[in-house]
Amino acid sequence: MEFFNAFGSIFSIVIMIFIGYILTQKGWIDKLGAQVFSKIVINISLPAMMLYNIMSDFDRAKLLNLRRGLIIPFFSISISYLLGKVFIKIFNITPNRRGSFLSMFFVSNTIFIGLPVNLALFGSESIPYVLLYYIANTTFFWTIGIFEISKDGGKDTQALLSMNTIKRIVSPPLMGFIVAILFILLSIPLPKFVMDTCKYLGNLTTPLSMLFIGNTIYYIDLKGISFDKDVWGVLLGRFIISPLLIVLLCKFFPLSQLMKNVFIIQAAMPVITNTAIVAKSYDADYQYAAVMIMITTLLSLFIIPIYKIIL
Repeated sequence: MEFFNAFGSIFSIVIMIFIGYILTQKGWIDKLGAQVFSKIVINISLPAMMLYNIMSDFDRAKLLNLRRGLIIPFFSISISYLLGKVFIKIFNITPNRRGSFLSMFFVSNTIFIGLPVNLALFGSESIPYVLLYYIANTTFFWTIGIFEISKDGGKDTQALLSMNTIKRIVSPPLMGFIVAILFILLSIPLPKFVMDTCKYLGNLTTPLSMLFIGNTIYYIDLKGISFDKDVWGVLLGRFIISPLLIVLLCKFFPLSQLMKNVFIIQAAMPVITNTAIVAKSYDADYQYAAVMIMITTLLSLFIIPIYKIIL
């Protein structure tokens, strides 16, 4: 019964993903339409959500307490990266998949899946903690993650630090977070009509994100699925090692219960959807990445309720 109660808390997410899949099947949403959804979420609705929720739920004192929270995500993702290097040797991962394997092993889908799931499980109070993990996660993906994936293909290796990397890290959601913090620290209130606009735009984030995921799953070739060591290694990193590292680090860096729970859920999220796009751009095995996106996304719908019960 507890499992079904936990599953029920994210069942709306399952329904929206299914709707996205069906609408794609019927031709209502194509790849171009899904890209529009993605751009709206990243550039408009998500920054608006950050601005509204942070300015509604936080004051100066609460913000200052957020600083400690960044330590755990950066430490856990760093350790997960190093463990991923070890597991490449243990599992003898296919050479042209090693960068993709490593990237999928240590970073997760913190926005398109992570944010809606945490909203469903913990409410709007979880949003600042979601973004703290997102800051660490996106920094690692667009630096070390891209660097490792670029080594899989036949093109020139991506520079670890570049202007393009910095632009991707300093994203609109992060800027929305920073602007909200500055307004709070400077005691600058926003007019009600601005807050209402941000609220309405922010409410688009979850449905558009789920329709996008449903569209992504539809286009993945099911024939390419083979549960070999390359697949099992990623599943181990995503659903066991990464969240377990959060639990262990919290023994040394105590956090509030909500922050700890959000970080655990964020660490147990599926593969970040950008992995397949990046792998394709570097002539790496993008089909492998696409298959892992689908497998981990579908499995997360059953694994997350288990974590919710444990938490």
